[in-house]
Amino acid sequence: MDTDNKMFSFIAACIGMSFFGISMITLGSVLPSLTEKMLLSTLQASALVAFLPLGILLGSLIFGPICDHYGYKVLFLLSCFSVLLGLIGLSFFLDIPLLQFSIFMIGLGGGVLNGETNALVADLYDDDLQRGSKLSLLGAFYGIGAIGMPLLIGFLSEYYSYGAIIRFIGAVMLVCIVVCFYAPFPVSKHAQSFPFKKAVGLLKEKSLLILSFILFFESGIEGSCNNWTTLYLEKSTDIRSGLILQTLTCMVVALTVSRLCLAVLLKKWKQDNILISCFVVAMLGFICLSFAHNFMVAALGMILVGIGISATFPIILSIVGKDYSSLLGTAFGVAITISIVGNTLINSIVGTLSHVISLAVYPVVMIVCIIMMLILFRVYKHYSLFK
Repeated sequence: MDTDNKMFSFIAACIGMSFFGISMITLGSVLPSLTEKMLLSTLQASALVAFLPLGILLGSLIFGPICDHYGYKVLFLLSCFSVLLGLIGLSFFLDIPLLQFSIFMIGLGGGVLNGETNALVADLYDDDLQRGSKLSLLGAFYGIGAIGMPLLIGFLSEYYSYGAIIRFIGAVMLVCIVVCFYAPFPVSKHAQSFPFKKAVGLLKEKSLLILSFILFFESGIEGSCNNWTTLYLEKSTDIRSGLILQTLTCMVVALTVSRLCLAVLLKKWKQDNILISCFVVAMLGFICLSFAHNFMVAALGMILVGIGISATFPIILSIVGKDYSSLLGTAFGVAITISIVGNTLINSIVGTLSHVISLAVYPVVMIVCIIMMLILFRVYKHYSLFK
């Protein structure tokens, strides 16, 4: 593929990743308005939320073999439409089963796009330095989608209903999908016959499993930060609720800016050194958070956390792309599915320990996760020497 076509494909991948960012943040952005409009109980609202991770998990499971056998383009476009139709459903439907279906469609499309866009970029750039750099830049577009959605809703909500805002966002997304329709995508490596036995064999690959479990802990940290930071600061500090929400924004902005910087740094510095340095920075962030008694310290902690967790997905997926290029989509599917399970499981562990002990365990559990990531990465480096 020539340089211009490769760049067009990369732009399409970035659009897809921003759709995933939108899909991850949409529900939290519109749920308060939806709950108020439909007079939902806490139990009903929770039942709605549960369909998002279910869709993401299914999307993460299915995208790999489909991409490896049939190529990227059709599934990519269908997944973009899945997110779009789910969003439109949220703006129109007032029936709970239809809302649940809409949320599931958002999660399903987002889950596919998360894995497929990473696999697509890793397939486009086979040079190690280029691959890590481009995956970092791609990851920044998750932050752009995740930050842009609540900012837009917050800015326009004074003038328009959430339904009208979502329909406007949907119209912009439709234009983006039309642009992506004309983008060239790499052809399938296994169009004639899919090596099913070899694909199943990836589940026994020790290197892949070690790398996947690094992402297991990383995803658990990211999910726990989104779900537990505000409650932790609310219970352990006197910071105003509005400022507490801003600490989460600090983390997402730091994560996004760091990934933009990594796109340059990964071309100049060894990715192993960057990854370990980021682990240390994330650990310092959670230590800072555990001693936070005012907004400045809490914000500093979350900025350090955002910087610290920025490198894990781009670097680990770059390594997976290098080691398993012949079945890249399926290998990415294994890694990302395990990471989604980690998100759910570690969130549940934090919730259980917070209930049994106290919320003070939250930063401690996060530090333990980082230590596990450090250990697993050292194990991978040792194991890869003797492969």
